[in-house]
Amino acid sequence: MKTLTLSAPAKINYLLDVIAKRPDGYHDLRMIMQRVNLCDQISLAVTGAPDIIVTCNSPGVPNGPKNIAWKAARVLLDRAKSINGVTIEITKKIPTAAGLGGGSSDAASVLMGLNELLEIGYSDKELMEIGCTIGADVPFFIFKETAVAEGIGEKLTLLPNVPKCWILLVNPVIHISTAWVYRSLQLTKTRELNRLPKFLESIEQVASILSNDLEAVTISAFPIIAEIKSRLINLGAVGSMMSGSGPTVFGMFKSFASAEVARNQITNGTNWFSATVETL
Repeated sequence: MKTLTLSAPAKINYLLDVIAKRPDGYHDLRMIMQRVNLCDQISLAVTGAPDIIVTCNSPGVPNGPKNIAWKAARVLLDRAKSINGVTIEITKKIPTAAGLGGGSSDAASVLMGLNELLEIGYSDKELMEIGCTIGADVPFFIFKETAVAEGIGEKLTLLPNVPKCWILLVNPVIHISTAWVYRSLQLTKTRELNRLPKFLESIEQVASILSNDLEAVTISAFPIIAEIKSRLINLGAVGSMMSGSGPTVFGMFKSFASAEVARNQITNGTNWFSATVETL
């Protein structure tokens, strides 16, 4: 039995501009996406039976066709005309429905892992094209670099030499529907987009471009997100923003020690998820 274990990292958005709604119901976006080293673990085992079996340590994660990792395996096996099956064991460390891309990263790892295990030979570009049919963020995790993402997220341009920093993730454990956020967003035709930097040379420069159009919707319904942002800045973060459609908020710090001090203070007496991680 061929087996492989991969790490599937989370992401944050330094920038998330919603440009327009598309005829297909999706939105045209412009994002700067950054991976961080909070990772799920994906263990794959190729089997002779044609079944796809998904197990996960996190309650409530679906184990069949509603699981995006299952979908990734099905699409790749069908595309490659493989008669094999696969078992997928997901050990979750990235919170679900958190704005951190955990499901998309899991799916990307399944595509890359099965491509290797079955010796299919698809290039990363081909895997990214397949990934786009599964989820808008999947190609980014196959790209494996800090990127400007456009379209629905599938058009990726390398953003080189972005300075590394420590990221404090704080999730107040509330449920936010991504579909609800996008449905509730009011787009204005007169809005001018900020110019994208060609280079980001310091943490302060990264912090200066932080922007997320989805915050207006989410914070109006969940003001705790604005409170967390403000507290992170008061606790020494160089910059702070909600990631994706939330509810996770991140703060940027120059050292692990300063991020940990902030983490201990902001989560004291709560049941919130928090983690100090490093950018990749």
